[in-house]
Amino acid sequence: MRIATQHRLDAAWQALCQWLGATVLPAQCALCGIGCSQVLCPPCRTQYLGYIRPRCRQCANPLADVATLCGRCLHQRPAYDATVTAFDYAAPVDQLLLQLKFGARLALAPLLAELLHVAIQQQQAWEAPQLLCPVPLGPARLAQRGFNQALEIARPLARLLDVHLQPRLALRVRETRAQSGVAPQERQANLAHAFAIAPECAPLLQGCHVGIVDDVMSSGHTVNALAAACKRAGAVKVSILVVARTPPH
Repeated sequence: MRIATQHRLDAAWQALCQWLGATVLPAQCALCGIGCSQVLCPPCRTQYLGYIRPRCRQCANPLADVATLCGRCLHQRPAYDATVTAFDYAAPVDQLLLQLKFGARLALAPLLAELLHVAIQQQQAWEAPQLLCPVPLGPARLAQRGFNQALEIARPLARLLDVHLQPRLALRVRETRAQSGVAPQERQANLAHAFAIAPECAPLLQGCHVGIVDDVMSSGHTVNALAAACKRAGAVKVSILVVARTPPH
């Protein structure tokens, strides 16, 4: 009964996104504004999203060669095991995420999920997770924004991957400052003890491969803290699925 209800909700959500795509985002490219029948026009997709660059398979930071791990991950392994990203968080494609996150253009979420799905399909020896977990927002941030952008991306991504979505698997039990407003040396401490696994969902993590979904990964402290919480609860592997990766400065 619960699965059938979820399928109906997913179908209703997909219909709503299609309606939004035809009204809120009417027939123009979200980047260049040129008239087209898609959210992103083919020239922008080719120019800004057609390049595949070598990346560290663990943290997805760009690499200069074909090495599989960057020096940082070799020196100190994070709690997560792999990261896949669709593109670098840089102009002009960063506007897609800014419009979703701060402009509430929710109809962009399926496009971002699709771009991430394409990147996932390009991974060699890809092992699909058994469930997806969006990075949760705290109650105050969620009330202020009205939606969780990670969940909006995770919904269509779960359908594309045919992987079960667990939107309430993880809880943000401590309100934290936005990482973008925290000094780099303070970001890890800002996330300390911020996440917990919902007690009713903990049995799902035993021996499980979890995919953590987020919009942007910068220092990686947020997803690392959540990955560590998943592993403490019994997960054996954690993959990070993030739309954009901020290149190191």
